[in-house]
Amino acid sequence: MTMDLSLIAPLLPDLIALRRDLHAHPELGFEEHRTAGIVAAALRALGLEVTTGVGGTGVVGTLRNGDGNHAIGFRADMDALPFAEETGLPYASANPGIFHGCGHDGHTATLIGAARHLAATRRFSGTIHFIFQPAEEGLGGAGAMVRDGLFDRFACDEVYALHNWPDLPIGSARTKAGPIMASADKFTITITGRGGHAAQPHQTPDAILAASELVQQLNTIVARRVPATQSAVLSVTKIAGGTAHNVLPASVDLMGTVRTFDVAVQDRIEESIRAMCAGVALSTETRITIDYDRYYPATINDAGAAERALSAAAAVCGDVAMSPVPAFTSEDFAFMLNERPGAYLWLGQRDDDHGASLHHPQYDFNERALPLGIGWFTALAEQIMPIDHRPA
Repeated sequence: MTMDLSLIAPLLPDLIALRRDLHAHPELGFEEHRTAGIVAAALRALGLEVTTGVGGTGVVGTLRNGDGNHAIGFRADMDALPFAEETGLPYASANPGIFHGCGHDGHTATLIGAARHLAATRRFSGTIHFIFQPAEEGLGGAGAMVRDGLFDRFACDEVYALHNWPDLPIGSARTKAGPIMASADKFTITITGRGGHAAQPHQTPDAILAASELVQQLNTIVARRVPATQSAVLSVTKIAGGTAHNVLPASVDLMGTVRTFDVAVQDRIEESIRAMCAGVALSTETRITIDYDRYYPATINDAGAAERALSAAAAVCGDVAMSPVPAFTSEDFAFMLNERPGAYLWLGQRDDDHGASLHHPQYDFNERALPLGIGWFTALAEQIMPIDHRPA
């Protein structure tokens, strides 16, 4: 069934203005007070039941219609990123060093648009919870909402979310059953020697040499300790130590990330990192400490929900398919999918004017995706909770 997107067109001018206002006034994770206020006001204007302060600055709006007893959750993220925008747009960020470089302004406007459209058309029977989540960018706002009783307070049988995807052209959509986004771990390693004169290295354990050995060893883990049938990424992303050419530093810091889709692989990598740290410490006479943080689990789509997400996408997009591979980027919607079945969808973003990748200083959300996202949420509600539904 194809959706008539012309019915959504009257909503777009106001939603575009709203999106650009959010873009010009970005807020970091758990600081989305202005954004949350705009969201809450928009939902109250529709007559929805609105709850604020969920998991910090989260907002949930509830729309009920008909006598259906099924309930679904639709989620959008609200936070921005801590880096400078370089788009030169007339609605560019007015907050220095804060930028909607991942399109969460567009996601928020899309879900508000979906709430407006569904509240007006009401071609579903059941309950929809519109979940506006804080702090997706590395701070785990979805987990905070779950711990604050999200699904106890707002019962959902299923939960869905989308993300704009610059790797795909506008008018296309992808999802997949099972893992679609990787877990995200970060590690910080401190290597401590004693420090001393560079001309007398025999008098002090060399923290830089130990760090160099450790980086080399860490980069063998995926190739040599993870089965070839599994996928993983380990990247050392920071090495810092030393202040002068003739001084051996007392300590060196390393930082990096691990991305996996399977907990057993995740365990194996963490164990290997710890073992290598212990071995290098012993062989170099340094002291090595490690802080290992599994901050986001893998995003795992329910197979049935993925099929429903793709069916809804087919109502609004001309190019839809199951993705053959997941992405190694991560998403804290995983916390919600750990609690309820559901699915995450990639919605195409790329065209001649929108080629920048996510988290790029010249990125901007493609407003041509607004009606497609609104249509997708609407089609999901109408397909999952048809108007002729009756209580069991």
